[in-house]
Amino acid sequence: MIKKILIANRGEIAVRIIRACAEMGIRSVAVYSEADRHALHVKRADEAYNIGEEPLEGYLNPQKLVDLAVEAGCDALHPGYGFLSENPELARCCEAKGIRFIGPSPEVIQLMGDKTQARNAMIKAGVPCTPGTEGNLKDVDEALREAERVGYPIMLKATSGGGGRGIRRCNNPEELKQNYSRVISEATKAFGSAEVFLEKCIINPCHIEVQILADSHGNVIHLYERDCSIQRRNQKLIEIAPSPQLLEAQRQYIGGLAVRAAQAVGYENAGTVEFLLSDNNFYFMEMNTRVQVEHTITEEITGIDIVREQIRIAAGEPLSVRQEDVKFRGYALQFRINAEDPKNNFLPTFGRVSHYYAPGGPGVRTDTAIYTGYTVPPYYDSMCLKLVVWALTWEEAVNRGARALDDMRLQGVKTTAAYYQEILKHPDFRSGHFNTSFVDSHPELSEYSIKRRPEELALAISAAIAAYTGL
Repeated sequence: MIKKILIANRGEIAVRIIRACAEMGIRSVAVYSEADRHALHVKRADEAYNIGEEPLEGYLNPQKLVDLAVEAGCDALHPGYGFLSENPELARCCEAKGIRFIGPSPEVIQLMGDKTQARNAMIKAGVPCTPGTEGNLKDVDEALREAERVGYPIMLKATSGGGGRGIRRCNNPEELKQNYSRVISEATKAFGSAEVFLEKCIINPCHIEVQILADSHGNVIHLYERDCSIQRRNQKLIEIAPSPQLLEAQRQYIGGLAVRAAQAVGYENAGTVEFLLSDNNFYFMEMNTRVQVEHTITEEITGIDIVREQIRIAAGEPLSVRQEDVKFRGYALQFRINAEDPKNNFLPTFGRVSHYYAPGGPGVRTDTAIYTGYTVPPYYDSMCLKLVVWALTWEEAVNRGARALDDMRLQGVKTTAAYYQEILKHPDFRSGHFNTSFVDSHPELSEYSIKRRPEELALAISAAIAAYTGL
């Protein structure tokens, strides 16, 4: 078994991996930039090493991270999500230095990270894909010809893209001409590649993804699906497991597609196969070759610790469960509590957390790296915590989510929590009928008013008095 893991990440996912290591008797090694010196993952790990003054550079240097893993006596490295988690170079560096990479092989990461190659692999495996180009576009003239063949509207996408970036919808040739150079610029800056392709735009689909696990012994299973349709600008806000919108036959079908996709590319470790659902048809969108932000809700409904399974797979052990052993119970929702102001076009609001109180009670889980007094830095993702709720029925889960959001106290920065409470009140959401257009279709939900609680008012008055008297 693996004895010591370097966690090449930060924030709540680093804390999540540290907790899994502690339960498995594995020593954890954290890394941090100067901006993260007082971060919770640094405090919780068994060891922690500074990787530089610059906020991002150290987290994005694969050779430096692997060299540090060797120096610290680690025998494995976990990339988490974001940063270098889907960069094949990190996996190759681990391979070269004899460090086990907790994820798939660099060849599979590269294959599935290239969206056109991934599409072709899925088509060959018999997994349905949206109509689009077979390869990358040479120039805007070819894009215009292909768009005419496929039919507008189309989605112009960065070939190496991910996380909702490098994507533009084009409804006509004029918009395609305007967006072509923009997507290339976004792709080059974000992913270091100017390659783009296009697909037919599926109008107002549901976004359904399937969690899979695969070991080195040929075992591949799925852990059912998650519904990620509540999103803004291709960024997920609320995730649900299982989807309240699928029939059981659809659930079994899409689970089988995800397993077939993983088998077709020789996948190993945890991964997610993402689909769009429209008019009862599923279309492959992409495969994420890492642990997902929303893995928590799959853990809640199945009872399977996905990060633990990742580590076991990397150690060469077989999956701890078979497909027939995997059952789900109830519903789980995850709310990404971001330091953003929904009333001001979701503008990030970084700063000091003056007070934080985590919600609790039955069926409530919080994954976070913040605490009272912590300063949310402006250099990273704006997510403060993941609030997860579970209940036996859909209605109970929604009600529990509303209660937990109301229980939570996070002051000092504006967050998306109140906005989510408005979503939970909406009849379409409560009835379990929504798609990726939900947020855009309901701009009125950001017009909520926030009532100051008595304790918040008292705190503000106390702070004003202290400032006035010079205390």
